[in-house]
Amino acid sequence: MITRRTLAATALAAAAMPARAKSPIVPLVIAHRGASGERPEHTLAAYTLAIDQGADFIEPDLVATKDGHLVVRHENEISGTTDAASRPEFAARKAEKVIDGEKITGWFTEDFTLAELKTLRARERLPAMRPGSATFDGMYAIPTYQEVVDLAKAEGRRVGRAIGTYPEMKHPTYFAGIGLPLEQRLADTLRTNDLDSRTAPVFVQCFEVEPLKTFGKIGKARRVMLVGQGPAPVDVKSAAGIKAIAAFAEGLGPEWPLVIPTTGGVLGAPTELVGWAHAAGLQVHPWTVRAENAFLPKSLRRGTSPADHGDVEAVFKAIYAAGVDGVFSDFPGLAVKARG
Repeated sequence: MITRRTLAATALAAAAMPARAKSPIVPLVIAHRGASGERPEHTLAAYTLAIDQGADFIEPDLVATKDGHLVVRHENEISGTTDAASRPEFAARKAEKVIDGEKITGWFTEDFTLAELKTLRARERLPAMRPGSATFDGMYAIPTYQEVVDLAKAEGRRVGRAIGTYPEMKHPTYFAGIGLPLEQRLADTLRTNDLDSRTAPVFVQCFEVEPLKTFGKIGKARRVMLVGQGPAPVDVKSAAGIKAIAAFAEGLGPEWPLVIPTTGGVLGAPTELVGWAHAAGLQVHPWTVRAENAFLPKSLRRGTSPADHGDVEAVFKAIYAAGVDGVFSDFPGLAVKARG
């Protein structure tokens, strides 16, 4: 009998192989910021729930503190995911900055020490969309990447299967420009934890090309180039473009409609992207499948509210059928169920 544990173990073992196997792909389930549809994102509670739901990898976004620690937040601006804006002792930290060409006002991790950030508490980023998750506001601290690695190892022992981490370097060019480069800090953390290898349960992801190249000079973990549907620094519309990505990455993380396009509110036929990537030796891990109507094509929406859950299983099934090697989701339990 094939169990969830067997499927998960097979998926993780396949991910650890440096070359693509000839056997059928068992796609990885990657918990996007943890089970972030059900708990405030990037908290140890969200990661633990994702593991309980069967996720193979948990994804932490990495930003830096003033004193050089890697902490886990979606952005370095944290007023939307913590209670920083309501804390009078940090009122003077409010600032306006230009991050990757965009002017942003708020509270930023690089203006806090780790000890100061640890006094803040996480909150749901989309409370109107995810009121159930918002009931956990104020309960959890901001974790460091080391804490996430420790959790993955401890939870792996508890559930009897390896759990990987899938760190994303956020705004690495910006952080390098203020004297807090992320690449070396990440490489050092992986090395300290015996995770600095092609076969370790780690993928390092980024939307920027040069930081991935830099990381490849100082670390051995597999790299994944992230690409959205809009303008991108790489070409994913041709086999030649994707082959060029393979010169500095081992995987490709496309926004999921680049694999399964939606036209007229319905799911279309798969593009050639997965085939091109596999021919170039790249794994393909699309992002991010969410269950709410607001994030689904019109034909798959159910109910009347943007927050209602639609037929997300149809999206998972279509993506899996396209031959991907993994998928990111805010709802890893649903991704596991569809995979099974």
